[in-house]
Amino acid sequence: MHRRLFSQALMGLGGLATAGSALPLAAQTVSAPTAGAFREGTHYRRLRQPAPVDAPAGRIEVLEFFAYTCIHCYNFVPVFKAWKQTVPADVLVRHVPVGFTPDFEPLQRLYYTLEAMGRLDSHHERVFQAVHGPQRQRLHNAEAIAQWAASAGLDRAQFTQTYNSFAVVGRVRRATQLQDAYQVEGTPALGIAGRFYIPGQAQRTVQIADALIARVRAGQGRS
Repeated sequence: MHRRLFSQALMGLGGLATAGSALPLAAQTVSAPTAGAFREGTHYRRLRQPAPVDAPAGRIEVLEFFAYTCIHCYNFVPVFKAWKQTVPADVLVRHVPVGFTPDFEPLQRLYYTLEAMGRLDSHHERVFQAVHGPQRQRLHNAEAIAQWAASAGLDRAQFTQTYNSFAVVGRVRRATQLQDAYQVEGTPALGIAGRFYIPGQAQRTVQIADALIARVRAGQGRS
């Protein structure tokens, strides 16, 4: 799906639709294909130009591209969370909030503000709950987000100062650069070692990730 056209439709719906999914999430009971069944161009794609990698030497970087407004990302949280607990020590997992249009920036800043404050473990999933839970909160600008932060037990003054900091703005800029380098078309999606892109496919997404991580580790991911 063309991300610009989709994002315009998303914001027209008040930001509570999904942020897109190149392959919509299926039921969580997907049968696990063997590694040989994962086909380049069907289940994943190799990047023509390598994407930047921030992981230190000897670590395999996995990026999860997501948007807090994406219902598929919300549904993917337990799958990805469980998978992260199983990855070997040489795998470094990061979350990257996408910015398909300028309207995404407030929530990108929210993510990196929580990261800077050391509150991702306690509040990352709470943002998803705020957006997709019964209250359906519209965290669409700085004021709405600051109000939510205060209601979630964060110091509003500290939160606002961090939210407006150059460090957070820089992190948002970097996230958008990574999104463009991986040519992210929808969310959720995974980037593997600056070499591979996996569109969201529910449980199968992390199975493909495992296969590609093994491939990178074996030195087979280079073009």
